[in-house]
Amino acid sequence: MRAMILAAGRGERMRPLTDTLPKPLIPVAGKPLIQWHIEKLAAAGITEIVINHAWLGARIEQTLRDGRQWGVNIHYSAETVALETAGGIATALPLLGTEPFLVINGDIWCDWNPLQALQIGKHLIQGEHQAWLLLVPNPAHHPNGDFGLSADGLVTDTDIHATSSMTPPTPKHTFSGIGVYQPSLFSHTPAHQPAKLAPLLREAIACARIVGQLHHGAWIDVGTPERLNTLECMLKY
Repeated sequence: MRAMILAAGRGERMRPLTDTLPKPLIPVAGKPLIQWHIEKLAAAGITEIVINHAWLGARIEQTLRDGRQWGVNIHYSAETVALETAGGIATALPLLGTEPFLVINGDIWCDWNPLQALQIGKHLIQGEHQAWLLLVPNPAHHPNGDFGLSADGLVTDTDIHATSSMTPPTPKHTFSGIGVYQPSLFSHTPAHQPAKLAPLLREAIACARIVGQLHHGAWIDVGTPERLNTLECMLKY
């Protein structure tokens, strides 16, 4: 299995720190945030890694190089301007191959073990689902969540598919930024053009083609200096 780390965001909420440093290289507990992802992927035996970048992308390549120091092979998908999540993935598809691949947002931290992605990928190949999403309990900064999860593991979108008045709506959880995708999910997304991921997911959810799992472990969206400090304290102590 191959993995992609999304690292093209500008990191506006982290300014002025990100004015001169790309967000994935912000140090957390002594090493760049993106290095935590690389090391976890390497430990899981996922050694072919694609990283997209836009803002200060040269700094990312200069710092991480080809990845051999972690026992991985890093390939870069350079974007002149950030292409959003789906656009970035569609542009990188030639580097990701024809089998299911793991995608991780570069600006999160999670204790989920990417070793699980290997088995998830096999299930996607054997079935008719196009994606698997890792959901987490809603954090304080995102209280309304993104998607629901049925008892049989199907991801639901209760905003679109309202249940009957006799049945309470499925509670929503937050999408963690970690997913395993079939390349076919992006077959109609043009490369090198901005495209958001949410519309693709909702279209596939409407056809019952996305499954998921609720993760109750540690997860932080490192989107603000305050949450960066929270993660720093958690990892140090």
